[in-house]
Amino acid sequence: MTELVHLEAADGVATITLDSPPNKNALSQQLTSELLAHLATADKDDAVRVIVIRSALDVFCSGADLSEATTVGMGVGAQRMVDVQRAIVANSKPVVARVAGPVRAGGIGMVAAADIAVAGESSTFALTEVRLGLAAATISLTVIPRLTDRAASLTFLTGDGFGGAEAARLGLVTQAVADEELDAALDAVLKSLLKGAPQGLRESKKLLNRELLADIDARGTDLAELSASLFGSPAAQEAMLAFLNRKKA
Repeated sequence: MTELVHLEAADGVATITLDSPPNKNALSQQLTSELLAHLATADKDDAVRVIVIRSALDVFCSGADLSEATTVGMGVGAQRMVDVQRAIVANSKPVVARVAGPVRAGGIGMVAAADIAVAGESSTFALTEVRLGLAAATISLTVIPRLTDRAASLTFLTGDGFGGAEAARLGLVTQAVADEELDAALDAVLKSLLKGAPQGLRESKKLLNRELLADIDARGTDLAELSASLFGSPAAQEAMLAFLNRKKA
């Protein structure tokens, strides 16, 4: 089986790279399983001080794997999305998202869960669940806390897309820079983080994420069940199959 998520560690930085070209880094059971495993490995590695999540493709993440959702269902997939967000939020190391290209639906949950997110200005975001008869249920755990109430209503209810600069203005990402400056901006963030002592980074992250982690633990299972039930509904199944058929046409 071809690995969909790669882990490399050097100079205190663990880089986790999403690399699933056929479905544009959709959150399949295999991809989320590998992502969770690499996050756990990096968390336990004393030589790792900071974790970066990035994509090998020109798409960061296309969201849920709709092919799986219309065949095997989302009972596992929805809970995995909660688990991925928790693994990022609860990780003892700061997690930085390097965001380039389109980010859709569940992929936005990963970006929101990260402690710091640096995006290229040409990156695009959209919470498209509403257009498929779904709701951004599991990722609401991390996305809503990043946004103002008005921004959450606008993005969740319309499904309209927005760019990197707007994502920064709304609070979804930390910083948006010109595409050609993305790696330099990431390097600057990593350089600053690596100046922090491991204990200082760990305890500061605990303070910052205490309420968010408690909410994930309190509501995560219920929201995963809601998400799975919506994915399994006739309205959503019809909409997802129509979307998949349009892509094949």
